[in-house]
Amino acid sequence: MRILLVEDDLPLSDAVCGYLRAKAFVVDAAPSLHAARAALAGARYAAVLLDLHLEDGDGLSLLPHLRALPEMPAVIVLTARDQVSDRIRGLDAGADDYLVKPYDPGELLARLRAIERRRGAASDHPVLQLGPLEIDLSRDLVRLHGAPVTLTSKEWALLRVMASRPERIHTREVLQDALYGFDSETDSNTLEVFISRLRRKLGREHIQTLRGLGYRLSFVPDAGGR
Repeated sequence: MRILLVEDDLPLSDAVCGYLRAKAFVVDAAPSLHAARAALAGARYAAVLLDLHLEDGDGLSLLPHLRALPEMPAVIVLTARDQVSDRIRGLDAGADDYLVKPYDPGELLARLRAIERRRGAASDHPVLQLGPLEIDLSRDLVRLHGAPVTLTSKEWALLRVMASRPERIHTREVLQDALYGFDSETDSNTLEVFISRLRRKLGREHIQTLRGLGYRLSFVPDAGGR
């Protein structure tokens, strides 16, 4: 899940980005409305975390731009304005949710997971059982034959996308969006490197390559999967 954080408080922005990246989200930071519009022109986001009081204007002025996108991301307003009238204004303008600063990072994480569920990106079954492989999406845990499997944040980000829709094909573009932000260095083979690492840890039969289409997490172990 790729997120755009629009926040001009740089220490707070760094803290939120660090927390969410540690939870295997891809996060790009924009300190202004101008930077946010530039980011939105170059990437697809599932969610925007939007501060209201920005140096170049009111954060809510970004909402018409977001509504004009082919697929509007979910919007969570993050602001110190705690008046009910401010919340009503934000929700009426098209925001999906509202968090008053200071907020608990765990609550922000829970609301992002709720967005995943509403957007249909998350499985109705938070614990997937694929033969000996168990993936607990709600607790970020993976077990193989009952033993915990340690994944890096990138490996988990990739697995979560595939596990959220385990019977669907995920294109390279979608999986790369889950792996990299603007600050990341990539090359054309990096996705294959992470897929290979996941196969070594989880069992190669669980991740199928569909040549020319993408990858799929297999519910039923398939000895022919590559």
